Amino acid sequence: MLLRDLILTTTPVAVHGTLDTDIRAITFDSREAGPGSLFVAVKGTQTDGHQFISKTAEQGAAAVICETLPAEIPAGVTFVQVTDSAQTLGKVASQFYGNPSSKLKLTGVTGTNGKTTTVTLLFKLFRKLGYNVGLISTVQNQINETVIPATHTTPDAVKLNALLDQMVKAGCTHAFMEVSSHSSVQERVAGIQFAGAIFSNITHDHLDFHGTFDNYIKAKKKLFDELPASSFALINLDDKRGLVMLQNTRAQKNTFSLQNVATFKGKLIANTLHGLQMEINGQEVWFKLIGTFNAYNLLGVYAAAVLLGESPEDVLTQLSDLQAAPGRFDQMRSPAGITGIVDYAHTPDALENVLETIHSLREGPSRIITIVGCGGNRDATKRPVMADIACKYSDIAILTSDNPRFEEPEAILADMEKGVKITDRKKTQIITDRREAIRYAGQLARKGDIILLAGKGHETYQEIKGVKHPFDDKKELSKMLNA
Repeated sequence: MLLRDLILTTTPVAVHGTLDTDIRAITFDSREAGPGSLFVAVKGTQTDGHQFISKTAEQGAAAVICETLPAEIPAGVTFVQVTDSAQTLGKVASQFYGNPSSKLKLTGVTGTNGKTTTVTLLFKLFRKLGYNVGLISTVQNQINETVIPATHTTPDAVKLNALLDQMVKAGCTHAFMEVSSHSSVQERVAGIQFAGAIFSNITHDHLDFHGTFDNYIKAKKKLFDELPASSFALINLDDKRGLVMLQNTRAQKNTFSLQNVATFKGKLIANTLHGLQMEINGQEVWFKLIGTFNAYNLLGVYAAAVLLGESPEDVLTQLSDLQAAPGRFDQMRSPAGITGIVDYAHTPDALENVLETIHSLREGPSRIITIVGCGGNRDATKRPVMADIACKYSDIAILTSDNPRFEEPEAILADMEKGVKITDRKKTQIITDRREAIRYAGQLARKGDIILLAGKGHETYQEIKGVKHPFDDKKELSKMLNA
């Protein structure tokens, strides 16, 4: 494709060289630049692509898009100067792959909690309704029954458009994707056309990246601000910042709620360890999912499906038969009558939601034993809060390692311990080794007890000093329960 066609949707500041240059690949990774490639120099959080412009020219790159031109422009390389390289990358990647998002009914889901469950349920629902469907999620990417491993909640702009292009070629009519706050700020979804967007909720998270909660809210809101008038905007009205998402959107405004008058109104009738009974827009339905937080997820999925043109009756019929996403309130039971639950809850709000649900559903003298940690190189302010919540709702709280990354696990646990009240110290244990923490919980548990293993959910590794070591919470907990 000619460079001039790739930059049709951008407004260059300056062009040096010919736009009739044939481009055979796009990259923002200098190591991938080669003959016939377009290198986009993006200023990242760790490195600045502008530092590698000369290297890409030496490797044969045909063209470079950048914000700042080099002092000496290499001969034979076309340079396009722009004001925002990250945004331009998204737009040219979309052009390069033939604007695949415009050929799909693509729905984006954003929020602190519930994104993975929502997109997974939508994917499963539309598969059951008979469609070819694509999924982009934290757990995995999927095209119909073909699973593609996921490395990020939202892929980079080039991989995202390549994946959407694969979906189009596979005959997909619909696709559902998580849109993280990081991806919005980093313009990974620039140039993407959404048929609709869903907002689940927002609580304190990722302040290590965004700096302030206000910036975090703006990052979530960005998806709705950029929706076209032809799309729908669907928000959880019961979240106090839900209406903020709709303030500047051009999209058709819709709401869902369990507590207020809304476009899509739900009512929770029964909430048990076996499922939920709800009334949605006047119809009673039984669902296999558990907890009030899942009542919101189900209501949002129902609303989105109807807004995408599906019959309310068909949606409820199929939705009532679906299970949650992997690592989301995954239950197992031991021969000794101990219940184990694995959940991805890694934010204070998510952990509180899960523990409140378990607390409300437990029977008789059963105890709640919670095993939880916090990730390294992430928002440290939530660590003491997570520990406090674990203690508040548990009979026994075990603080342990999560994904320490490049931090020392003991330092993370020291931060968590600051949230343990003096009155809770007797029921709190600190065990750095996650496997040992699970074993210890098993030794303490007796018939009727519930063990919650929180934080990692679907993940099958533990990241330590840049290395991902095999570690599957579900397998470890199951092994312990059946020992």
